[in-house]
Amino acid sequence: MKLKNATAQFQTHTYPATTDELIEAYGETELTLPNGTETLGEALGRLESETFESANAAHMAVYSAVSSKGIGRKYYSDRDPIAPGEEGPDPLSL
Repeated sequence: MKLKNATAQFQTHTYPATTDELIEAYGETELTLPNGTETLGEALGRLESETFESANAAHMAVYSAVSSKGIGRKYYSDRDPIAPGEEGPDPLSL
């Protein structure tokens, strides 16, 4: 994933900042993912509203919120959690 533009923008923002503030300011920023693109607003919009204390906290939230376009091989590991807003296979116990 290439989140360089989002990272640079987050570094110049004043914190604390809410999810809505970041979406309003940078929501149109395009994220380049392994299987396509999406906007920063789409990714952050999947999360519950929260207040970020730093640019790093906001950046990590984006990593956790990108869609399945951000992974190489869907359902490769049965130990990875399903992305927010998506459905996946039922977990198996071996």
